[in-house]
Amino acid sequence: MSRTRSVTASATGVNRRTVLAAAGAVSLCAGAGYALRPTDSQAATTAGAPVARSRQATAAPLAPYTKGTTLASVAAPRNGSGYRRLGDGPGWQRVVRDELAAPKSGRAARRTALAAFVQFTDLHLMDVQHPLRLEYLRSHDVHAWRPHEALTVPGAISLVERVNALRGAPATGAPLHFVMTTGDNTDNNARSELEWFMKVMSGGRITPDSGATGHYEGVQNSGLKLYWQPGSATRDHDKALGFPHLEEFLAAAIREVRSPGLALPWYSTVGNHDALPLGCYGSHADPYLAEAAVGGKKLMDVSAADAKKLQDAIKNAKDPQGAGYRDFLKAHARSMRSVTPDDRRAPYTQADYLKAHLDPAYQGHGPAGHGYSSANLDAGTQYYAFRISDDVIGISLDTTDAGGHYEGSLGTAQLKWLDRTLKDNKDSYAVVFSHHTSKTMTNTRPDPARPGEKRHGGAEVVSVLSAHANVLAWVNGHIHKNVVTPHRAPGGRSFWEISTASHVDHPQLARIIELADNKDGTVSLFTTLIESAAPHRTDYADLSQTGLAALYRELSYNAPGASTTLAGTASDRNTELVLKKG
Repeated sequence: MSRTRSVTASATGVNRRTVLAAAGAVSLCAGAGYALRPTDSQAATTAGAPVARSRQATAAPLAPYTKGTTLASVAAPRNGSGYRRLGDGPGWQRVVRDELAAPKSGRAARRTALAAFVQFTDLHLMDVQHPLRLEYLRSHDVHAWRPHEALTVPGAISLVERVNALRGAPATGAPLHFVMTTGDNTDNNARSELEWFMKVMSGGRITPDSGATGHYEGVQNSGLKLYWQPGSATRDHDKALGFPHLEEFLAAAIREVRSPGLALPWYSTVGNHDALPLGCYGSHADPYLAEAAVGGKKLMDVSAADAKKLQDAIKNAKDPQGAGYRDFLKAHARSMRSVTPDDRRAPYTQADYLKAHLDPAYQGHGPAGHGYSSANLDAGTQYYAFRISDDVIGISLDTTDAGGHYEGSLGTAQLKWLDRTLKDNKDSYAVVFSHHTSKTMTNTRPDPARPGEKRHGGAEVVSVLSAHANVLAWVNGHIHKNVVTPHRAPGGRSFWEISTASHVDHPQLARIIELADNKDGTVSLFTTLIESAAPHRTDYADLSQTGLAALYRELSYNAPGASTTLAGTASDRNTELVLKKG
């Protein structure tokens, strides 16, 4: 199929190869590269093709840029046992995947870059003093609370700094056009966290504190041995494993930090932790939980048996609306500790999420709305399409289920819209973004706002995507693990599913994705993982913003009970994924 002019009403008079041949990717994309500014015609309520405006960039030779990527170096332990300090380790090599097409020799000299972008996923920015948090599940499951959770904001800012320092894509040298978040940007569905996320991405000063100003009130100064008590002499369980005594840690963790904001346009996809209280209770959850979120009582300790019952109810979706959790909290009321109430911890709604993205105060380098539009707000939807380049469109899905539970699905209206959008743009390649993976879209609980609408699982989404020859990739997160999966359909139609590890659990990664036409009947998708800009080595005397970001990584590596397989295999990390042209 012809892909030289991919969409009716797309911008005219732009030479794709000239634009993509720009050097200095970050600075150019911020001002003179593709200006990705969606209009209301791109919203999920219309059948029209996405509209884009493009501005020409100065042509310059392309050169792969691997500095600051995991091709060059990866954080690695410096000692062999116990609590392990990190340092510079060898990079991860690129692996060619040929399950869907045979790579042809000489393709590197022939190929033309189509697009390049960065995926953030599962930042889980946390208000760690929030009264509803489930830290006490650690009495049953040690990894239900992580010792590094107070540092999610400086850790995310350091990831932004890494992207801003990149000067091109690592395989093709093409400019990086944008960053896409694939959900779980926040952790507790709290307004405080939403504000922090918007400022991390678009720039601003952030004080990751709530409740009493400048005074931490949470599990890490509770005196409970269940949690790492960094500033006290308490011999807690984590210190017994080698975690350090850092007297000023908590004061530093809630101190003001500054994000430069991304020097690229950025887009947003919603995840279950963004849409649902605690990531698992329905958007119409028990009103008691909303009141408790802003209140002055916090539960910090329960028995292992009680923790197991609550965790089992969550995992098995026995309490999607939170009525059981309400009863659990009431039953433990006498064990709660007093904290300072704070209205900023209130749960935010779908409309709040959209309004925050549409707020000019958070526009940064754009686009206005970061993919969302006033049409989304009017229709109560959180899915949209946008133009990535002349030859490529992006489609952002909302896979959360407002009926509750942390696994996902799509409603019939959205699934039909996805199919129609792919048909309407059959002359463009397509990259689909979502939070959930194909295997975690198993929750077909009805949406309370649309009780008569059927919900559809991952297998049905794969079937729709496989029916369209223009689909190259489905990019997602949720599972906190690097996994790259080939999907092959009858008739030779196929695409790659690219699932990326989180930035809250080690190895704390994001992913650069590049699309290239090999000019031999195949297309290559290059995936390259990146860490934050923080140094691999930590200095316990350095509790600056950068020092905290480095500590964030090291603490996550040592978190008790943490999975050691989240980096995936070599073939899930830095790859070249080859596809036949549709």
